[in-house]
Amino acid sequence: MNDKTRWRAALTLGAVLSFVLAACSSTTGSASPTTRGSAAAAGPMDLNQVPPAPAFSGSITADGATFPQPIYEQWTQDYNKENSGIRISYAGGGSGQGIKDVTANIVSFAGSDAPMTDDEKKAAEHKNGTPIVEIPTVFGGIVMAYHVVGVDKPINFSPAVIGRMFTGQISRWDDAALKADNPDLNLPGTDITVVHRSDGSGTTNAFTSWLCDVSSDWKDKLGTNCKGKEVAWPVGLGGKGNPGVTAQITQTDGSVGYIELAYAVQNKIPYGNVKNKAGAFIRPTLESVAAAANLDTIPADLTFKAWDTSVADGYPITTATWLLVYQSQDKVSHDEKLSQAVVHFMIWALDSGGTAAKALDYAVLPDKLRTAALAKIATISWNGQPIANGLYR
Repeated sequence: MNDKTRWRAALTLGAVLSFVLAACSSTTGSASPTTRGSAAAAGPMDLNQVPPAPAFSGSITADGATFPQPIYEQWTQDYNKENSGIRISYAGGGSGQGIKDVTANIVSFAGSDAPMTDDEKKAAEHKNGTPIVEIPTVFGGIVMAYHVVGVDKPINFSPAVIGRMFTGQISRWDDAALKADNPDLNLPGTDITVVHRSDGSGTTNAFTSWLCDVSSDWKDKLGTNCKGKEVAWPVGLGGKGNPGVTAQITQTDGSVGYIELAYAVQNKIPYGNVKNKAGAFIRPTLESVAAAANLDTIPADLTFKAWDTSVADGYPITTATWLLVYQSQDKVSHDEKLSQAVVHFMIWALDSGGTAAKALDYAVLPDKLRTAALAKIATISWNGQPIANGLYR
């Protein structure tokens, strides 16, 4: 595959585990690579090659973020075609619901666009006796989508204007501040209807975290509670999930809201350009999202912020999304083969899922981050032994 060739990093499983132990020993609790029976002792194995599928036949359930739901659903369909005995279903209940479900151990893994908080991590580990690892999968853009009858060109949005719209200070599309951002557009006097998420959402976390960084009006209005998966919205209508917000925007003239780029593209909803730190109005595209995904540093736990990039051509409201899975699978599962299938799917997604991701306007992980993500997957274990080790035998 083209993406696989491009991503080749000549990793061995032993090298991966060495990387993790050097960078993440304080957070993963993985065993030393020289321990008897470890992956390093078993010999070099290339995690960039998808191993044979495990001998598992059955269903695997997952839930969580709607931001990556289009690509996760595509991945599960593609994966099932290649591995007909393994059926993975992903329900888009929102990041908050996904975290609740994986903590309660009613799903095998979850999706979240917001890294887990310290309290959420502690609660999950306390309940099941093993930490959750967070695996980044793709990056996507959060777009300013709108429905304004009579406007047929992309609207420019500066951070200050967005902050004032979402606090109710700008209530009409012909407001002077909007007209200043759009001197070539004939904006109507239509009332603005803000649309936001009604559920706990990682998309909301990224959007409001960005607003806290760039809008003094937003931060002054909400104070210390200006960001999170749920906030006290000053104005607007709520919709559940990216699909719910999308539906509200589609049905309401004068509406504006934040949704994932793929939803806007798939539903043919107009979306605007957003001014970044460099002062340029940036069109959200695969290229501008990918530019924002190039991180200067990669934290050991693989959680980070990608919004408000300083890259000149990067789109500013960008976020990664993560898969959440328990590290010691034997503590949460009675079926070793099922846990092997979960790990196999994650390796497959990072190795073979790039073409589908790009087709849906998601940016794949940059090489260094993908290497680190594979390293984290290699720490998922059964009875203290890396599951990936057994897959490659």
